[in-house]
Amino acid sequence: MALQATLLPRGAEPAWDEFVHQAAGGTFFHLSGWRRVLEQAFGHRTFYLYVERDGRIAGVLPLTQVKSRLFGNTLISNAFCVEGGIVAADDEAADALRGKCESLARELNVDSIELRSGAGGSDGWVRKEGLYVVFRKALSPDVEANLKAVPRKQRAMVRKGITNGLVSELDDDASRLHHVYAQSVHHLGTPVFPKRYFELLKSVFGPACDIVTIVHGKEAVASVLNFYFRDQVLPYYGGGSAAARQLAANDFMYWEVMRRACERGFRLFDFGRSKIDTGAYHFKKNWAFEPTPLVYQVLPVARQEIRDVNPLNPKYRAMIAVWQRLPLGMTKLLGPHIVRSIG
Repeated sequence: MALQATLLPRGAEPAWDEFVHQAAGGTFFHLSGWRRVLEQAFGHRTFYLYVERDGRIAGVLPLTQVKSRLFGNTLISNAFCVEGGIVAADDEAADALRGKCESLARELNVDSIELRSGAGGSDGWVRKEGLYVVFRKALSPDVEANLKAVPRKQRAMVRKGITNGLVSELDDDASRLHHVYAQSVHHLGTPVFPKRYFELLKSVFGPACDIVTIVHGKEAVASVLNFYFRDQVLPYYGGGSAAARQLAANDFMYWEVMRRACERGFRLFDFGRSKIDTGAYHFKKNWAFEPTPLVYQVLPVARQEIRDVNPLNPKYRAMIAVWQRLPLGMTKLLGPHIVRSIG
């Protein structure tokens, strides 16, 4: 009998997560907790598809519908994540998930499907590449060996942060992170997430999510929310205040995340996704991380135009310029209403 993909029932999340942790292609962004986070933080509809064989899960596909007048109507795996797509034990399970995904997309009349994985495309699917890369590097079990592996100029920036009296602290809530992050993205001209989103990530994922904040005196000058999956640490949402650059706070912050993760036994530092030839891209290369191209798969459904929602798109330049001139307080109020539509 052919495998049939169905929606994950409430209460079956532990079996889903067990499969994700064991599957070769599983990532933090496939975990079932994202369903609760995205539904509660943004009100999006989610469709977590899975297939079973002999009573055991053989494949999963987390999908989120992101719908807005400004950015269109898209099924994404997974929304607000750098990775996603089909994770399956074999081709039969993958085909069942892909078929169900395509029929669901037609039923919902979405513009397109975007799977944030380079694997699993078939007829009609388009490879979306050349925009993003990821940076990953193995960690030594020895803290000092990791510091020595940082190139000399970048290591000097870390030591500058130490000399400036910076210290790192673990935060119990998202208040300082949200304030610092709002300043950082305002400078870039992009909208900030609601604080509720960060709070949900920390609550839902528990020990697999923490917040490292860098303090100068009594002032938080940089902060980053991190994920932990298998033997990996993934600094994900981070930023610094206006004073951070002069203090070398961002450099010190990522070193502290690396140091703390190393001491806890994590062995892979995932510096995340960056657009090619941007400031973030060059910052990560300065740490001796080599970029790996990131490929997504897109299937046009109701529209043939491929969705391109990123700050480098020329059509958003005027909007970004206006946003940068708005008062920070206003961007904190307006940002969450806009960012929920980006995905």
